[in-house]
Amino acid sequence: MHFHQTNLKDARLIELEPHGDKRGFFARTMCRAEFERHGLLSDFVQQNTSFSAHRGTLRGLHYQRQPHAEAKLVRCIRGAIVDVIVDIRKDSETYLHHQLFELTDANRRQLYVPPGFAHSFQTLTDDVEVSYLVSAAYHPEAESGLRYNDERLAIEWPMPPTVVSEKDASWPLISERNEELF
Repeated sequence: MHFHQTNLKDARLIELEPHGDKRGFFARTMCRAEFERHGLLSDFVQQNTSFSAHRGTLRGLHYQRQPHAEAKLVRCIRGAIVDVIVDIRKDSETYLHHQLFELTDANRRQLYVPPGFAHSFQTLTDDVEVSYLVSAAYHPEAESGLRYNDERLAIEWPMPPTVVSEKDASWPLISERNEELF
């Protein structure tokens, strides 16, 4: 695996290193020793998958509050997405900065999202499946999110969203919050 720095502190774009022959290829998608060598969390406790039928579907921006903050390792295994992460760690030099990453079944890139980041993606094709590992179990009482169209974030989505859940469309704006994000 090749670990690439991003514009956001502690987040990494990971490219697989396929080893091929006439059968196809083999590649590791996670290796505890390599993750630890790069200073990344490597204890994933759950794997999730999501399917989105329609191009333009937007999911997120999601995160879990302390003490249930989670790292994610995200990969698009069918179709294509633009994955967006926002640093919500108050003491970080990249606080409230975001970055977009194109993850597709063809490029096989993965995104390591550290704890303290809000995470979202928008589908670029129909019939998209995303698989991701998480380092903490889901706790409904710790669930939170940012509004995908919050002017303070100024995220430029690749297209107008076609499908957004009611919950994701109604997260409070940053300016409306009384408490720290993370």
